[in-house]
Amino acid sequence: QVQLVESGGGLVQAGGSLRLSCAASGRTFSNYAMAWFRQAPGKEREFVARCSGRGCYADYADSVKGRFTISRDISRDIAKNTLFLQMNSLKPGDTAVYYCAAAFVGGFRADDYQHWGQGTQVTVSS
Repeated sequence: QVQLVESGGGLVQAGGSLRLSCAASGRTFSNYAMAWFRQAPGKEREFVARCSGRGCYADYADSVKGRFTISRDISRDIAKNTLFLQMNSLKPGDTAVYYCAAAFVGGFRADDYQHWGQGTQVTVSS
């Protein structure tokens, strides 16, 4: 059974940094696309960044390009797959619940992903 567990969210001032982690278990994810999405109150869930391919061919939303970096640590040990999101130069507009997602074939839409974590709150104060 696939399980995704996010951590690392919190409250930070504008201009600060946070690093999110997503512990993935239940299978080997080396062939899976893994992504970060976010959802602010009253808004739809939106794509943030994606790792695809056997390593991490990274794609980013324009709103985070140059500030956020996605990476992952893929292990043959199914208990040691981790997805990261390093977030720098944070803005109040980045405030949202951030979700980790995984799919065998995953694009830029939330509907592309079958597996989701429970989310972690990121709040950026001005």
